[in-house]
Amino acid sequence: MNLEVIHAGMFKLDGGAMFGVVPKVLWNKTNPADSNNLIDLAMRCMLVESDNRRILIDTGIGDKQSEKFFSHYYLHGDKSLKGSLNNIGLDFDDISDVFQTHLHFDHCGGSVKYDQGKNLVPAFKNATYWSHSSHWDWATHPNAREKASFLKENILPIEESGQLQFADDKSNPFDVFEYITVDGHTEKQMLPMINYKGHKIVFAADLLPTSSHIPLPYVMGFDVRPLDTLKEKSEFLEEAVENDYILFFEHDPEVECCTLKRTEKGVRVDEKFKLSEIS
Repeated sequence: MNLEVIHAGMFKLDGGAMFGVVPKVLWNKTNPADSNNLIDLAMRCMLVESDNRRILIDTGIGDKQSEKFFSHYYLHGDKSLKGSLNNIGLDFDDISDVFQTHLHFDHCGGSVKYDQGKNLVPAFKNATYWSHSSHWDWATHPNAREKASFLKENILPIEESGQLQFADDKSNPFDVFEYITVDGHTEKQMLPMINYKGHKIVFAADLLPTSSHIPLPYVMGFDVRPLDTLKEKSEFLEEAVENDYILFFEHDPEVECCTLKRTEKGVRVDEKFKLSEIS
């Protein structure tokens, strides 16, 4: 098995929304805001390569939305989904599976594109797309709180193509990793857990979007069930520190991976490193 970081670019979101009830005087120390109170965030996806599959976990924000839409999120930097794949000698047609942790636009926007006829089609024409059936229903019948995050143009073309399948709680269609589901951020978010070079690596997605979110009270304002997130984080972090898991961060602007340690203040970051440095 081989793992690769697929960097889909950088964007900005409101720092207060990213850290919820935590005061700016605290989160601004680790994630400094600009004059508009916006902080830098990555869209760091992962490619899992096995003997017969290339599984892409999440796809970033994509490039098909309007100029007005992108003006709200300040995309910047020189990284892109296509560029990152090309850098390792691959293109969209080489991907066998797209595993979608959840269907918020910054995680799945790159899953769909416009074809030359300006029809919306799956960007990965040879891939099977995987979502959780309960999350799919949640995303296609969105509540008012999340409606702006579940964009139908990112979601419905996948089902219409016939390329959609479901990975649910009782059936794991992958022989290269397992996954858990969490419900605080959104219904049935899926977090891959990958055995790699003697380590267990957890793709933390939006349970722990950055390393700064490890302290328990640091819960995003976007979460639909923040008290559930608090409980899920507490239980997960105890399991992670007990079993020496490595966390892989999708949104941290600087830190790709870390290990954990117990301190007087609770579970905290221990060592920080890149995925490529795991041996």
